[in-house]
Amino acid sequence: MIIWNSFSFVPALFSPVLNASPAISSPKEVEVVNLKTSFAAPKVALNKRQLQFAKSYVRKNSEDLMLIKKRSRLPFIIMDSVFSRYGLPVELKYLAVIESELKSSARSRVGALGPWQLMAETAHDWGLKITHRNDERTSFAKSTGAAAKYLKYLYGQFDDWLLVLAAYNSGEGRVCSAIRKSGSRNFWALQYYLPLETRLHVRRFIATHYYFEKQGSTTTLTKAENIEYAKSINAYAAFKMATSSPKNNKVASLTGIPYLNME
Repeated sequence: MIIWNSFSFVPALFSPVLNASPAISSPKEVEVVNLKTSFAAPKVALNKRQLQFAKSYVRKNSEDLMLIKKRSRLPFIIMDSVFSRYGLPVELKYLAVIESELKSSARSRVGALGPWQLMAETAHDWGLKITHRNDERTSFAKSTGAAAKYLKYLYGQFDDWLLVLAAYNSGEGRVCSAIRKSGSRNFWALQYYLPLETRLHVRRFIATHYYFEKQGSTTTLTKAENIEYAKSINAYAAFKMATSSPKNNKVASLTGIPYLNME
């Protein structure tokens, strides 16, 4: 059983890292630059305090996380494919890690089943079939498809991945209530209007994401932070283009391929 210590989250931007790319679904207000090849871009980093908590989390749960990682290859391949097809960030696969530890037979005390811990009603709503002989909630491919549709629906409602994670755990109604009571749509501002389990649920996702990726992503940021992150990527790309050599600019204009990876 994985355990957790709570922490507050503040991202650190503008730290260059190779091969980092913007997630598929960014806030609607900002259009992230779409380059044809990967480039060195600002990463989503945890600050010092977050890093300390994340390392503590990994240390306390290292055996469980190692076992999960060993059996993650095939499930993650399936999930990456499904999320890409639905235009969702593939990092959402780490939600299944905290939901079920990637066990297709995982069942909760309230009847949620499968890698995505879907309740029967939710599973039906998103197209899964449940019979006495076969429960599609236990299929990695089919349940991930249902989870993807549900997550995409939630993102359409909240336009913020942290609120989506909260709603996946406690339901849309509780998140909407927390928004009304707090007067904010920032998860860290409204979190104490949510159940403790939901607050921990979001934190577990961020920590698990860090374990696998060694950094955050757009799925670990609030909407406002995502907007700033998108701006940082566009600013970085503009800077690189402005400082490119005339030769590379000429080649790029002829080939349609950005100069960034030509040297």
